[in-house]
Amino acid sequence: MIKFDRLWETMKQKGVSTYSLREKSGIDSKTVRRLRANENIETKTLDKLCAALQCNLEDIAEYVKE
Repeated sequence: MIKFDRLWETMKQKGVSTYSLREKSGIDSKTVRRLRANENIETKTLDKLCAALQCNLEDIAEYVKE
C-alpha cells in the first residue's frame, strides 16, 4: 500500500497549507481527499506535488507492506 503520511509531514515542515498546495500544484480538493485516504492517484499528480513542494518522491509517499 502506498501511504501519503509523509506528504502532510513535509507540508507542515515547509509551512504549506492544503489551500496553498492546491494553488501551487494545480490539484483539486477531490485529489487532496484521495491523498488523505491513501487512495490511488496519478503519477502526474505526484510530479506536481514534488514540484510545488520542491521535494523528492520519498518526501511525500512511502510503500508499506500490508
